[in-house]
Amino acid sequence: MRPQTYVSRRNSATATTAWSRNYNTVRHTQKSIGPLAYSFLVGLIVLGIGLIYVAQSTRATNYDYELSAIENEISDLQAKKEDLAVEKARLTSIVASENSEVASTMENANAAGYAGE
Repeated sequence: MRPQTYVSRRNSATATTAWSRNYNTVRHTQKSIGPLAYSFLVGLIVLGIGLIYVAQSTRATNYDYELSAIENEISDLQAKKEDLAVEKARLTSIVASENSEVASTMENANAAGYAGE
């Protein structure tokens, strides 16, 4: 039989005894990742953080576009409101001039001719 090449948990004093039944015959060692796998994992983490950053920045840009569209709509509505206010003032002045005493006593304007005739 081969001599024992692992440290037995049952009897550490007899480390060189022969293998027998019900003894652990396998030694498990902790595995560590290599430099290539480590750099790959770091790259994946950086890529994930970058994707999260890009997603957040595009979301903010979308909010900017929505805000800009709403501001444009507000300015268009304000311009329409001003146009309607001018139209209201014009219509109100026409009605007021038709109902005034001064306008009712005025004569209609007829073409009297030209100055050179």
